[in-house]
Amino acid sequence: MGVTVDYEAEIQALKRSMNAVILAHYYQESEVQDVADFVGDSLALAQAAEKTDADVIVFCGVHFMAETAKILNPSRQVLLPDLKAGCSLSDRCPPAAFKAFKDKHPDAFVVSYVNSSAAVKAMSDVICTSSNAVKIVNQVPKDRPILFAPDQHLGRHVMKQTGRDMVLWPGSCIVHEIFSEKKLVQLKVEHPDAEVVAHPECEQQVLRHADFIGSTKALLDYVVKSPKSKFIVVTEAGILHQMKKGAPHKTYIPAPPDNGCACNECPYMRLNTLEKLYRCMRDRTPELVLPADLQGAALAPLKRMLEWSV
Repeated sequence: MGVTVDYEAEIQALKRSMNAVILAHYYQESEVQDVADFVGDSLALAQAAEKTDADVIVFCGVHFMAETAKILNPSRQVLLPDLKAGCSLSDRCPPAAFKAFKDKHPDAFVVSYVNSSAAVKAMSDVICTSSNAVKIVNQVPKDRPILFAPDQHLGRHVMKQTGRDMVLWPGSCIVHEIFSEKKLVQLKVEHPDAEVVAHPECEQQVLRHADFIGSTKALLDYVVKSPKSKFIVVTEAGILHQMKKGAPHKTYIPAPPDNGCACNECPYMRLNTLEKLYRCMRDRTPELVLPADLQGAALAPLKRMLEWSV
């Protein structure tokens, strides 16, 4: 018989011996969230990565998030449990195509969503997340046209909130773009006492049914503080774990996508498991490595985001 490994205990021991910090996104499996030192959305994770004094950053999220941590901490080792944990939104904005798109708008101030590659970040003036996108766009000089990439749905939402016209890269997230408006309406009929909370990466026909639209962290804060007791949650289902921890007496209904699944999970986020987390810390691999010149070019727009988010 094989030896059973207590992954949680081993991870905690490795963390101490390595002087490591474990950062996890809200969309990770619940058991991964529970061993992390810090769980948050993209903005909070970037802020935590910038402030850490750990020697090793173990990033339980997707590739662009680990890249962000490395850009902010070029001298530290950054580990990612599964290098295949990518992002459909980032993949749909190839750097060469983005450069050609940007060249057509030479006067534009480029605001890139954090869900993008390091190469796209390096071609940007400032980065944003869904938490701070409105705040960031409001600080762009009024005399500059804005190019926003890569999520067109978030871009349209930000345009409505800020009144700024923007040229949008035609990208979208596979998780948020397949929520079914028809199934959402059916859920609202079945649960008339429930509020609908949705992420701005969703399509407009879905967002129009929402009582509250916000980033992952904003959705979490809203449902915990709301006097309502039932919510239909239109984003990746991993956030339900934190919602249940924050307000366990409330009811959370994951909105189904337009396929046969009961809830909507990011296939890339779910590549990270407790076992892979343990093995990557034990073996110190896979490690996220970026060319120094790319790190340097991408650092300025990331730093600008953190400064503008204060």
